[in-house]
Amino acid sequence: MTKVKICGITREAEAHFAVDAGADALGFVFAPSKRKIEVEKAAEICAALPSHLIKIGVFVNESRENLKEIFQRVNLDYVQLHGDESPSFCESLDIPYFKAVSIKEKQDLFGIEKYQSEMVLVDSGKGPYRGGNGTTFNWDYMEGTRLPQQLILAGGLNPANVREAILKVRPYMVDVSSGVETDGKKDILKIGSFISEVKAVK
Repeated sequence: MTKVKICGITREAEAHFAVDAGADALGFVFAPSKRKIEVEKAAEICAALPSHLIKIGVFVNESRENLKEIFQRVNLDYVQLHGDESPSFCESLDIPYFKAVSIKEKQDLFGIEKYQSEMVLVDSGKGPYRGGNGTTFNWDYMEGTRLPQQLILAGGLNPANVREAILKVRPYMVDVSSGVETDGKKDILKIGSFISEVKAVK
């Protein structure tokens, strides 16, 4: 069954609702974004979450030192690298990571296998931020693509299109942020609907 990551968590109440609704992972953004969260607030939220939940920090071109410090302070399980981090930089980290890759055209998929992580995230390549812009990319680009990593699909997903996305791409996990928001805030009804749609796909 496809796993669900709810990204851009900023409040404890929405974190707990997402967990209760069946989310497998939560994302906390530490990079420039309207969903950016302070380290201490993220640590407070994570301290109250169940141990089985996957806690992921989202970073863009952050230093090794800051990545490690925030990873430890927040008690994260992974750092998601959404910037220009090279394979060698990633391999120099001594904490679990996965790379996010923006897909504007099919050739952007080439080279992903150079990252030696167990997962990789593919996202749309449009918008003012590195990820989290609420736009999809052409899922047909994934047809016939065989990656060594488990695939996390992001970019413009919402309750209305996530079932089609899963059937077409068959990812290990789907990642949603703006697609479960109303007026820039996480919407518990949309979160519940999104997770229900994902879990209904066989």
